[in-house]
Amino acid sequence: MTIELQVFDPPMCCPTGVCGPAVDPALAIFAADLAWLEGRGAAIQRHNLAQEPQAFAAQAFAAQAMVQELLERQGEEALPLILVEGEILSSGRYPSRQELADRTTRADDRPALDPATSELVVLGAAIGANCEPCLKFHYDQSRRLGIPPDSVVAAVRLAQQVKDAPARSMIELAARLLSMTPDELLGSSAAAPAAAGSRAHAPVSSGSV
Repeated sequence: MTIELQVFDPPMCCPTGVCGPAVDPALAIFAADLAWLEGRGAAIQRHNLAQEPQAFAAQAFAAQAMVQELLERQGEEALPLILVEGEILSSGRYPSRQELADRTTRADDRPALDPATSELVVLGAAIGANCEPCLKFHYDQSRRLGIPPDSVVAAVRLAQQVKDAPARSMIELAARLLSMTPDELLGSSAAAPAAAGSRAHAPVSSGSV
């Protein structure tokens, strides 16, 4: 579904900020941000008080009624007024691109995890995959995001625990098949070759067969 955004500008000759004797950088930036939003599929309506006063009059639409109420209370200081889906995003100033993005991105389009949590998950995945370049890269990313070192340590430990669980299960299965305990199985692995070697080199008894 398309996000609808309405802009009610104060009286001015044009909305781009490039007309007149001096360029208004705030207007130029906002015009670029609106073009960016349109590129993402937003439907934008923009009204200028000097050129479209009828758009500011109270009508059957809630948006226009809200605009007129603000104008009656605050005068032109309420402008510019930006509405997203009929709700006020900002009044008396133009919002930043980040504000526009936050309010025009629907919940089902937003990442399920915040950047810091995502990095911790990927760090754990790097441990599980034994991927050294991945670990180095995402460790640097975690530092840039300001993730506390103890959080990184916790992620690494948890990932290693998950990684070790299947290995433990395999050792336990092997021990059961061999009628041994896991400690006996792991302890005998180093001793077995030595024992075999000692038997191979043991002197042969000279006793009668």
